[in-house]
Amino acid sequence: MLDKAPVAVALFMGPRLLLAYTNAEYKELYGDRPLGVPAREALRDLEQAVAFDWAERVLETGEAFRVTSESPVRLRDKYGEVRDRYFTISMSRATPRDGSGGPEEQGVLFVALEITAEVTAREQIRTLAETRRRALQRYESLVTAGTQMVWVADPAGLVTESSPAWEEATGLSAPELRGNGWLNSAHREDRQELAGAWERAVEEVPQLFRHTCRLRHADGSYRHFELRAVPVRESGRVVEWVGACADIEDRWQVDRRKDLLARVSSAVTESTRVEEALASLGEAIVPELADGCGLYLFAGPTEPLTDEPFLVNRVAVSVRDGLVTEDMAPAPPRQELVARGSAFDLAVRERRPVHRYPRPGAAEPGDVPPGTLTWANAVGVHDIVMVPITVGDVVVSVLTAYACGDRPPLGSTELTLIRDLIDQSKPSLGHILEYRRTQRIALALQQSLLTEPPRLDDLEIIARYEPSAMADEVGGDWYDSFVLPDGAVTLIIGDVAGHDLAAAITMGKMRNMLRGLVVDRQEPPGDILRRLDLGTQILNPEETTTTCVLARVEHAPGGRRQLHYSVAGHPPPLLVGPEGTARFLDQGQDVLLGGLATDMVRNSAVEPLPPGSTVFLYTDGLIERPGQDIDDGLAWLRRKAAGLATVPLADFCRELVEGVAEQSNDDIAVVAVRVPDDDGAISGADPGAIPGAAPGG
Repeated sequence: MLDKAPVAVALFMGPRLLLAYTNAEYKELYGDRPLGVPAREALRDLEQAVAFDWAERVLETGEAFRVTSESPVRLRDKYGEVRDRYFTISMSRATPRDGSGGPEEQGVLFVALEITAEVTAREQIRTLAETRRRALQRYESLVTAGTQMVWVADPAGLVTESSPAWEEATGLSAPELRGNGWLNSAHREDRQELAGAWERAVEEVPQLFRHTCRLRHADGSYRHFELRAVPVRESGRVVEWVGACADIEDRWQVDRRKDLLARVSSAVTESTRVEEALASLGEAIVPELADGCGLYLFAGPTEPLTDEPFLVNRVAVSVRDGLVTEDMAPAPPRQELVARGSAFDLAVRERRPVHRYPRPGAAEPGDVPPGTLTWANAVGVHDIVMVPITVGDVVVSVLTAYACGDRPPLGSTELTLIRDLIDQSKPSLGHILEYRRTQRIALALQQSLLTEPPRLDDLEIIARYEPSAMADEVGGDWYDSFVLPDGAVTLIIGDVAGHDLAAAITMGKMRNMLRGLVVDRQEPPGDILRRLDLGTQILNPEETTTTCVLARVEHAPGGRRQLHYSVAGHPPPLLVGPEGTARFLDQGQDVLLGGLATDMVRNSAVEPLPPGSTVFLYTDGLIERPGQDIDDGLAWLRRKAAGLATVPLADFCRELVEGVAEQSNDDIAVVAVRVPDDDGAISGADPGAIPGAAPGG
């Protein structure tokens, strides 16, 4: 019966307590012990000898014994491993009967139940409870004595406890912070975002909630804090949230400075126009540092200034959301007159920042930049600073920053960062301004070379030049037209690769060389271009790529006109008939200038010009579009020109050029000549108009 019992059982017999029986569980715990051996010898490895003393007492008195060990019993098990174990042990006197009627011998029945797992678990729980008690004491002491802003919220995210440091820092009492009241300590511009982020955290329960916002101090100022909170779970369920607020204002200011400097540097460096660069500067300042920002640019050097008012161009305006409506907005970019003695005037003349603190809604004209008084008073501007931007000791621009409403006045932190942003932008602004000056020189050179075509009684000639609306560079396109001693009319259209001063200079050289060659000899156009080839290769071997069309409108036998022409790598001339036909003249095509070997000749071709017909020469800006094949552009030109065959020549050119110039990445130059009809009248001409037109006319 005892062999399969779940407790250890042993029977010791006689006055010497000889081991007479052990069950399987006993052997599992204590190992296999030899039978017939006294207990003290069989269990020699037991250190607790008191157990044997109790066994002898039970045998002698018959009184049962039961004990639960408070200290471990060190045993060697059946595997030879010595371990500390805990037991509940009971001993009682026993008299086995075998039924033979012989003399009865008494013994001790030993029963042991191991409780090591239960004792160990109780000890672990006690140790853990003590650890938690001490941790809670340390936490409570830290929260009470420390400066950390700590709080506790219920599972729904409503604050239930706050630390003295939080109450002291915000100036709000514990009842005011409880529930959702703590959100009132956030800046009003940050409050909605903070509330939304906290609501999502309570719903989604992340491992860590983090959010940065501005919190109000008891003195009314705001500083940036990082809020952190973690959920506390029991049995997988959130029972509360524990959070803390850390002041990160200094770190936030450093990070903001790095971010703004990097953003402005990237934007200004990528800008090709000074207006774009200044606009990028204003967009970085608003709303980070100010509520509004205006950028002003001088058309030329500001020095020397006279005592008279001066003009300045407002080129960019930035304001934060809520400060612009249909009836309340800062004046758009335009030219402004700066009054003598105003704050703006003082900043420019003395080349230093000038600060003004008008009463909200009552700013005077001299306090604010020109053209902004109405807006400044409407939005309650209370702080204005005007900072001159100098490049090479010359004031080239002025930056104005505004604070209004509940934004604090622009302090040293904001002003220092604004100056840092300006200093970061100065090198790029200097390069852009220098490029702009070079561009103006190139444009002036180009315009000086685009002369009026001749005014004739028997031919109408129109020329137009349209700079690209999408490109800021000056082009190398040109046209030319003049009458030769033999009566022929020369038409030239050309294009030098590049969009800079070098291209404009090369264009001037090519134009003047070609003019001299055409006037010097009345040769076929291909021969003249061949001589231009040789001159270019000898005198300017490094010149850039140039294309052109050289044509002569000559008298032909029978009193008609003909076009004698040669094309050097340029789009072909277009011949438009009075009946609405149009075709390209491609017989005189040849390679671009400078691309012909010295022993080769250039093609020339002759094309009869029917009465009332129009010859149209143009540069590739008219037919090339971003992402479009040039063949599509040529097909468009032919169809469009055919439909304009009978309109006045000035309208013919205008209709072809104006819509295209707004989309083209290149300049456009065109020259057109219209032959009289059989009656000697020029088809489509305005009887009161003067034949010919100036550039762009």
